[in-house]
Amino acid sequence: MSASDFQSCKTTGQSGRRFAQEALTQDDFLGGQVQIWQPRQGYRAGVDPVLLAAAIPAQAGERVLELGCGGGQALLCLAARVPGLVLTGVELQAEYADLARRNAAQNGQEIAVIEGDLAALPAELRQCQFDHVLANPPYYRAGAHSPAEDVGRQIALGGDTPLECWVETAAKRLGHKGYLHMIQRADRLPEMLTASTGVLGSIEVLPLAARAGRAAELVLLRARKGGRADFRLHAPLILHEGLRHLKDEESYRPEISAILRRGAALSWPVPK
Repeated sequence: MSASDFQSCKTTGQSGRRFAQEALTQDDFLGGQVQIWQPRQGYRAGVDPVLLAAAIPAQAGERVLELGCGGGQALLCLAARVPGLVLTGVELQAEYADLARRNAAQNGQEIAVIEGDLAALPAELRQCQFDHVLANPPYYRAGAHSPAEDVGRQIALGGDTPLECWVETAAKRLGHKGYLHMIQRADRLPEMLTASTGVLGSIEVLPLAARAGRAAELVLLRARKGGRADFRLHAPLILHEGLRHLKDEESYRPEISAILRRGAALSWPVPK
């Protein structure tokens, strides 16, 4: 399966909307290994999609689908670490779908970016299966956060699609023994677990805490199609050194800095 397999999907329903060049900035990811165009006003990716991409144990030749790919940040960070992947992204907003295509070309990568709703995927895509599905869904339920002036940011923060739909769609698109990886706010973990029950197995949760002694604000969830392993709740992954922020400079722990600045993999804990 290549990007050309989805040519009809990529052209169907496109509005031609795109960001004006002066409305964009070009930002470095992975210490400059990846350059990403992002809107000055709107959704701008932080470390979350980078950590998500680092958590995926993909291998060359495998098929990867991202639901809600935005400007392609996670897929391109993954591609920089693992060459030879077959990449597909689904994005609801036309401007961001266009941006993902531009970013793929900017970085010399091929991504089949399909503009559409993950709850109603094109028929061509519904016939395909993937080794990995990743997702960074909106962190808030619709209407549960302060309104954003920019429409794109508003949708990115709080979409109308329930988490159950994200998980269900991912499960349908995964091949046997394929993996879902999702990053989300910790307070929405119960929804993620409920949605995964009965459709995915071998569920693992890795909490992400800013500093030692603090509650986790985010979690990474990994689940497997057809998996039968017991549920695992890992100890939190601590992102920063020290108990509090003391200087106006980065304080990431060495292993986190390696992920964010050099494109290293995020190693899931291995049970002893």
